[in-house]
Amino acid sequence: MTTFIALLRGVNVGKAKRVPMEDFRKLLAALGYTNVVTILNSGNAVFRSRSGTPARLASAIADAIAGKLKVEVPVIVKSSKELAAIVAENPFRVDETEHSRFLVAFTQAPEALGDLAVIQPHIKAPERFAIGKHAAYLHFADGILKSKAGEALLGKAGRHATTRNLATTLKLHALARKAG
Repeated sequence: MTTFIALLRGVNVGKAKRVPMEDFRKLLAALGYTNVVTILNSGNAVFRSRSGTPARLASAIADAIAGKLKVEVPVIVKSSKELAAIVAENPFRVDETEHSRFLVAFTQAPEALGDLAVIQPHIKAPERFAIGKHAAYLHFADGILKSKAGEALLGKAGRHATTRNLATTLKLHALARKAG
């Protein structure tokens, strides 16, 4: 059994694209996944599966959400090993008080990270941005809503990515390690 992390993009923000976490847990269990745990209300789940690649699991989950919950939502799935690599390759160290202003951008396919390079020209000090092998890392010291780079990330440049703040990313990592 392998532990995976599912990240839904753009759910439960406002009234659009509502995916109740209880329904999400039940849906994942119905797909045959075990030890399903969700955190927060923004489409984060840790689960175990006997088989499947992250890309195939992401597709199966997206299809099930569309079919059962009637919500079209991009899904990104990472293995616990991939998430550990994402956490380890973070090039920036920030104080815990800054974790909510530090975003990790996840894509299903590593080559989609290159699309985020268009954000670089919008980075203004004290903001920081880096693209790694497994994720992109963005620190918005003054907050994402005041940032041109944040605007670009939330727009067309970030269409193949979903972000989680560092606090949530570390919680998911801890849950994945605990699950095995």
